[in-house]
Amino acid sequence: MPNRRVLTPRGDRLGYAPVARPYQGPHQLAGMLVSHDPVTRTDLVCGAVVLRSRSRSLVLTAAHCLYGDGHRYDRVAFLPAYNGDDKKLGVWPAVRVWVPKRWRARPYSTAQLPYDVGLVGVARGGRQLEEVTGPGLRPYLTRKGGSTPRLELLGYPIGGPYSGTDMYRCVGDTIEGGAAGPGVLVTRNCHAAPGASGGPAVYGRTVAGVVSSSSPLRDPAGFTVMTRLTPRPFGKLLAAADRAMRPRTYAP
Repeated sequence: MPNRRVLTPRGDRLGYAPVARPYQGPHQLAGMLVSHDPVTRTDLVCGAVVLRSRSRSLVLTAAHCLYGDGHRYDRVAFLPAYNGDDKKLGVWPAVRVWVPKRWRARPYSTAQLPYDVGLVGVARGGRQLEEVTGPGLRPYLTRKGGSTPRLELLGYPIGGPYSGTDMYRCVGDTIEGGAAGPGVLVTRNCHAAPGASGGPAVYGRTVAGVVSSSSPLRDPAGFTVMTRLTPRPFGKLLAAADRAMRPRTYAP
């Protein structure tokens, strides 16, 4: 990516810089989401973030970190504020996951990117996630056609100079991506590497979307696509997940 496009202080050629330790504020609410594809027998690593909810046990990530080719991944777990071997906030196994029906029912294509968002209900020892991490980020709902300045993308990029175990950040302005349906957000200030998928696009103390995909890393004018949080389908998905997690106590 051209240097003039990098907005992140001390950002590298993809626009990313390590998050200062110890993680604080929204950085402490972000973390690593791991899952396993039982069909290909491969493990996946994504970003995710604690979402403010009445159930206090919901995690936001990308749908493709939870479902692929019509089947659900297993062994899903969230590690908030993960930093190498640091698991001080625990490992939170998933008890349920939600993705838009359209994502589950149709094969992958670029037309699916506006629906690449998922929620994970987690539990550990009968406790609620937000009891341990503190209040999650509130969703910042937008509609197609809007843009958001100075989003902070958080994730765990893998490969090259990235270990895959450290949190990185990238500051980016966004524009409407022009996709069908709810649309997507696009930034040309950040070029997400593998492993950054599912990471939150933070706006103050809110989250406006999740990292979905990017142009190939060989693209010298790279860009990143984010699935925006919209009243529909995301708002409907959130309401269903919150209802499902509230009535009962999980203690895996």
